[in-house]
Amino acid sequence: MDIDFVNKTQYQFLVEDIFPALHRKDKKFIVTANPEIVMKAREDDTFKKVIQEADYTVPDGIGIILAAKMLKTPLQERIAGFDLTLDLLNYADEYELSCYFLGAKEDVNEKAVKRVESDYPNIHIAGRHNGYFDFDDRKLAEEIAATSPDIVLVAAGFPKQEKWIAAYKDLFNHGLFMGVGGTFDVLAGEVKRAPEIWVKLNLEWFYRLLQQPRVRIKRTLKLFEFMWIILKNRKK
Repeated sequence: MDIDFVNKTQYQFLVEDIFPALHRKDKKFIVTANPEIVMKAREDDTFKKVIQEADYTVPDGIGIILAAKMLKTPLQERIAGFDLTLDLLNYADEYELSCYFLGAKEDVNEKAVKRVESDYPNIHIAGRHNGYFDFDDRKLAEEIAATSPDIVLVAAGFPKQEKWIAAYKDLFNHGLFMGVGGTFDVLAGEVKRAPEIWVKLNLEWFYRLLQQPRVRIKRTLKLFEFMWIILKNRKK
């Protein structure tokens, strides 16, 4: 579907690409793409261009891994956005980097940042802002850029978070930018992540469906639509 994925283990990706970029103070944009995001890109040419022009697109979702295997272009492993976020926070804590937290509800954003302050005391909080902002508010983007963050985590849901990063990252001198979806909700303790056994069995999507059936049903249907398209292409 015209989306190129990082074909490395999470460890390789971090050590070979991301940590050196942070050390050099490069500007990098990571997209964490699951089947739903790939399907959205299929329907939205602007969003597809944003993904294609990002520096890295990682396979966040077992559906991507299965599809790549079915098409005989296997990827080494799933790189979950939440796990990647924790690794970035650990690195930022170790090297005393600064992070900006943009997105989610106000109380969720506040709780998530307090959790980071508690668990990662060496991180400098460059600032935070909830997800209720005008996409065209350039002033907000300029204010965030003025804090000179090393890492910018945007939890505004796709495609808004990725489009926002693409639209405004040129205002920043450096930084690692990543859309993180519902990660702030987990950090804030508002949503529980699937138990480890569900993750190991690649059933995290099913756990989420059971936890939030009304929210997740449309996303699950998109997953099956994605796999159906992959099956048809494999036959061709």
